[in-house]
Amino acid sequence: MPTQPTTQLGYFKQAIHVLNAFNLPFHKQRIGSFHRSCHQQIKTINLQLNTDLKSVAQVLWWVEQFFLDYLRIPEAVLQQCKLATIEGFTNAVRHAHKNLPLETPINLEITVFNERLEVNIWDMGEPFDLQAKLIEELPIIWNDLGFTLD
Repeated sequence: MPTQPTTQLGYFKQAIHVLNAFNLPFHKQRIGSFHRSCHQQIKTINLQLNTDLKSVAQVLWWVEQFFLDYLRIPEAVLQQCKLATIEGFTNAVRHAHKNLPLETPINLEITVFNERLEVNIWDMGEPFDLQAKLIEELPIIWNDLGFTLD
């Protein structure tokens, strides 16, 4: 049995590994006598919620219902999709919307393609400046090694 990841990055790597391992059967769907390309959108669902951590249960239900009603995927894949969606939603609430009113919306979207799925989360917070954060968190390493994010 594989060891449990100990970091957030480990969870995302594990989710990608699980999705790849199951090779989701989206590519087997046909229209007429030809195959859809892997970029062909099959289904999209959307959900808009207020900035409230109490909405986590609703997000979990929304993801689960979509996959149970529309796609039959392995339980492990469903759990990884729920984890990724909840992580993104709670990050938007805790970080992007930290100082915004409760009524500020967060938009969630799941799009299924022939051979993949995408989870998109839009918040109304300030854009995240990765370079500034790295400089703030790692000033000695950043300056000594001369990293740039061009």
